Amino acid sequence: MQLATIFLGFIVFGISENIKGPAIPRIQFDFNLDEKQLGTLLSLNALGYLIACSFTAILVRKWGIKAVSIISFASMILSGVFIYVSHTYPLFASSYFFMYIGNGMLEIALAILGARIFVKNTGTMMNLSHFFYGLSSTVAPLLATGVMSLKVFGHELDWRGMYLVMLSLCLLPIIAALRSKFPGDDLPHEDRTSLKTLTRDPALWLMVLILSFGVVSELAVGGWLVNFLEKAYTWDTVKASGLLSAFFLTFSLGRLLLGPLTDRIGFVLSLILFSAFSGVCTFVALAGGERLAIFFAISGAGIAMIYPTVMAFIARRYPNGSDTAITFTVTLMGVGSVIGNYVIGWVIEGVKNLYGSTTQLGLLRGLQAGYGFIGLCAVICAVSGVVLYVYLKRRQELI
Repeated sequence: MQLATIFLGFIVFGISENIKGPAIPRIQFDFNLDEKQLGTLLSLNALGYLIACSFTAILVRKWGIKAVSIISFASMILSGVFIYVSHTYPLFASSYFFMYIGNGMLEIALAILGARIFVKNTGTMMNLSHFFYGLSSTVAPLLATGVMSLKVFGHELDWRGMYLVMLSLCLLPIIAALRSKFPGDDLPHEDRTSLKTLTRDPALWLMVLILSFGVVSELAVGGWLVNFLEKAYTWDTVKASGLLSAFFLTFSLGRLLLGPLTDRIGFVLSLILFSAFSGVCTFVALAGGERLAIFFAISGAGIAMIYPTVMAFIARRYPNGSDTAITFTVTLMGVGSVIGNYVIGWVIEGVKNLYGSTTQLGLLRGLQAGYGFIGLCAVICAVSGVVLYVYLKRRQELI
């Protein structure tokens, strides 16, 4: 039941984050939103996530991880109900924001659950859990499209009904959680590692660096790869989207097949090797031009390992303070990833202006520089891993 809670939790988490793609054009049409309003709506994701980060760990300490997990799943279902009945934009925006707060709570709750349960083969099990997230993320847009066209009692579900149906799937992990008993809730408060103690550990700050740059490199591909291929190599949308799908395929397979390696060679060494592999693949793809574009997709196998391996490291290094350490790390990661995506935009615009903002060469060089920054993030991730490796090796605390 513990495993069912985590695996089902990651499946519904992946679905909830990635069903928006097919729904966004219909939402925009129904509420007559311009691009700026749409951007604001989507930015609620980051804001809701950061707000959830601020209180989830406190709730875990007060009520226990079981209660907080059930509350986060239940809030997702409730947000689906609110979205279904929202026929004015303010009510819909509020419901959407509420869904993202639930989403943020769920991400932290699942990370804490994993840290407490996976005491053996931690790297393998963390990567396997995140594989389920990748799997559901891959099929979520297709599922959403199918559900939107379904008719119930002669009425088409459309996007409102789709959100209600898809978010109601959170009922499955709630049932599993109710039948489970999770370790760690009975740990006395005086035995828990405090945030003050954790923030004095240089290893945790290096983990923040590794996770932030790793996640920027991971998430930026979804936002920039298709754009890069269409504008730099004049690929059509179908061909460009096909390469992005190939990236997500290697990403998911990496977590499924390479997870056991992290336990064998060590978490820190894994972080160095996998992030360096991703960075090298990105630069090979850029240097080789259109004929080596496949390396953009291959890079997914390396960068996929960063997030779950960092979670495995935290679980092993801070057994009595994993909830606090995870919350602290992912909160700063959230801030870092928002800044990182802005920087990519600035780099593209700056280099484009340098070579001529209205020329094809300027556009090509700008896009190459922007994508180069994505590869650079993976390299910085690897360099931070080397610093962490040296620090822990000297102290004989290598994991």
